[in-house]
Amino acid sequence: MFLNLIKDAIQTLGEYGEERFIKESEYADLTSTVAFKIAKETRKSPEDVADEILTRITPTGYIGKVESVNGYINFYANYEFLEDTIEAILNDENYGAIRMKGKVLIEHTSANPDGPLHIGHLRNSVIGDTLARIFRKAGLDVRTHYYINDMGRQMAITVLGIENFGLKDKKPDHAIAEAYISANRLLENNPELEKKVEDLMLKYENLDKETERKFREAIEKAMAGIRATMERINVYHDEFIWESDFIRNGYVDKILKSLESRGLIKKNGAWIMELEGFEKEVVLRRENGTSLYVTRDLAYHLWKSENFDRMINVWGADHKLYGAQLLKILEILGIKKPEIVFFEFVSLPEGKMSTRKGKFISADELIEKVKEEAKKIIASREFSAEEVEKISEAVAIGAIRFDFLKVAPEKPMVFDMSKALDFERQTASYIQYTYSRACSILRKSYEEPEFSPELCEKVERDLVIMLSKLPFYVYRVVNEVRPNIFAEYMLALASKFNEFYRDYPVLKAEDEVRRNRIAIVSAVSKCLKIGLDLMGIPALERM
Repeated sequence: MFLNLIKDAIQTLGEYGEERFIKESEYADLTSTVAFKIAKETRKSPEDVADEILTRITPTGYIGKVESVNGYINFYANYEFLEDTIEAILNDENYGAIRMKGKVLIEHTSANPDGPLHIGHLRNSVIGDTLARIFRKAGLDVRTHYYINDMGRQMAITVLGIENFGLKDKKPDHAIAEAYISANRLLENNPELEKKVEDLMLKYENLDKETERKFREAIEKAMAGIRATMERINVYHDEFIWESDFIRNGYVDKILKSLESRGLIKKNGAWIMELEGFEKEVVLRRENGTSLYVTRDLAYHLWKSENFDRMINVWGADHKLYGAQLLKILEILGIKKPEIVFFEFVSLPEGKMSTRKGKFISADELIEKVKEEAKKIIASREFSAEEVEKISEAVAIGAIRFDFLKVAPEKPMVFDMSKALDFERQTASYIQYTYSRACSILRKSYEEPEFSPELCEKVERDLVIMLSKLPFYVYRVVNEVRPNIFAEYMLALASKFNEFYRDYPVLKAEDEVRRNRIAIVSAVSKCLKIGLDLMGIPALERM
């Protein structure tokens, strides 16, 4: 990467040559802001510091020019870099990949199996799945987990609902939700049934075979529907890990014994742990001997730490307190801690969602609504009914995934279907259409591309520089765990290509210029396809 060459060029500055002082700039290919840092410490002007640093830098390799401007040290790539970039893109099937090593576990989605996914779960799925795709592109050995909460009160209520009301003949996760909602209403009117719920939880934790069968059947039905929804939006997990596994494999006992041996557990019927800095105590075991979610989650993280170099959890913002408690206990036990990506929730005009009360917008409903709207948009175009079906599905999946992805995880968002499907705005549709536009140009060209950097106008040169940064954005996502920055990069790339398309004719250009521009279009087409794939968005050659 060009970034590495710049780091090498200013390595004589020691810690000041670090990557944190190298930035992107609209005035240069990359720029260093280190002069401002040094100027502050030495009480010199940034301009004087930058000029002094410039005398110590010798352009080598792909660095064509270095200049000092108002305290910034600007770096520009030479023709050789541009030429090698296009050659690498066109000839390397795995362009964008970098060579990182390590075993990474990404746990995401992990919704309770008491009903279908709703739109908040979709944001979790999209963030986690995109991280996994990009981490794999970086060369890392990635596994994805869906952690199934099969032991909680909600699942006991679901089993009670199935026993009393059965399951209707519909998509299984939706049928499970109806049973769960009906059971909650039953409990509201018959509080004496709470004892039945507690008995189910106790029997399941004590591995009662008949109770295990009831729980397993309910959960597997729910998960079949949940998996079908995730697969529709191109989300796949490597493994589905059952919470109860950590009772069976002894890891829950390991956690309790480890805390007990340190004298950290208070036994007063229930087993309780006090955490410094937190108002509420953490209950690890109930009076009836059953464990709690946090106990089993600690066991899961102990197992994770033994098997992976890096662990990432994608959790909703309502888990922040719980996450802080979990990290604190792991720290006390000396267990490697996960990185937690907290995301804020998605809102719709329908208001706040609650599975328990039966008030939610399911992911299935949302996907269908967006697809039907996409059909209306493309209905006037010359496509067969089969093509309309395929394109509208791809556009809908793209609209949902990209809208949930482009907003930084820590920011709340409103999903506006009409805006998400606007082909002229900052949407997946815009990127998909840009890719299909590039493909259309290439279908009409009959010449071999031949890139000549000396023929490039500024917009063309800027476009090639932008293409060269694809591996850099893969690297950034891995280091910052923020997939939205990759979405922003893809939007910028699509916008830059459309600027080029508007102002620089390709097929009507003169011979050498035409072949040069065809090479650029070919490279853009390939990078857009790679980027869409990394975001889990279908790339359409015609739309």
